[in-house]
Amino acid sequence: VLFLVSRFSPYEWHTEEFEDGRDQPPSDQTNEFGIFNSLWFSLGAFMQQGCDISPRSLSGRIVGGVWWFFTLIIISSYTANLAAFLTVERMVSPIESAEDLAKQTEIAYGTLEAGSTKEFFRRSKIAVFEKMWTYMKSAEPSVFVRTTEEGMIRVRKSKGKYAYLLESTMNEYIEQRKPCDTMKVGGNLDSKGYGIATPKGSALRGPVNLAVLKLSEQGVLDKLKSKWWYDKGECGSKDSGSKDKTSALSLSNVAGVFYILIGGLGLAMLVALIEFCYKSRSET
Repeated sequence: VLFLVSRFSPYEWHTEEFEDGRDQPPSDQTNEFGIFNSLWFSLGAFMQQGCDISPRSLSGRIVGGVWWFFTLIIISSYTANLAAFLTVERMVSPIESAEDLAKQTEIAYGTLEAGSTKEFFRRSKIAVFEKMWTYMKSAEPSVFVRTTEEGMIRVRKSKGKYAYLLESTMNEYIEQRKPCDTMKVGGNLDSKGYGIATPKGSALRGPVNLAVLKLSEQGVLDKLKSKWWYDKGECGSKDSGSKDKTSALSLSNVAGVFYILIGGLGLAMLVALIEFCYKSRSET
């Protein structure tokens, strides 16, 4: 844009003076902002090093000023985001898996008093889960809770000394709710699905199965989960591990400065057209 504006605006063209004081003929006017000098000016501004040439016309100066403002905001935003990334205090978890829980004794862990999670551990034949079940059923005081709300209160009051084991769907939902002081640790222990109960032999079974399958294939269920779990979440992040990360600088965060840049370039081209018309009219 700077190259085009400089070529179009008559105020960017000038005659050079010889060493003996003579001027160049008007037909030999020069323009400092060729394609390479325009790129050099842009690079110098972006690297905040400046350049030995500068625009003469108003339109060229508008381009230069808008570009300087754009580079200032972009570089400042990047620097601030990088500094936050390097200095953020990360939340470090002493446990990362069920194996870590089973190997230690400092952190207590339990489940809902009556629920699928407790039944999973009670019936499991996997050595790690059997060991965890043996601990849970013999622990004193009891590590089982009557409600999920009670379990979350116990987690918060324990100051890192109690882990509550529950279904991943509920875990992810709670994690996105205030006071935003809990996090999901490790992967899922098992894979199960939710179902819709109907009376035995009900004619609804087939249509309901097909409808749910269709919603799943179309991605509607994932969209609904994203909407109610994360988009309407109160902790501002979808990534369950994002508590120990800074948010990335996205395009939406700096969209305003791009609008200013585009608007400024458009204004500069309009001013260059006005300069050209004014100069042409004054010479006739």
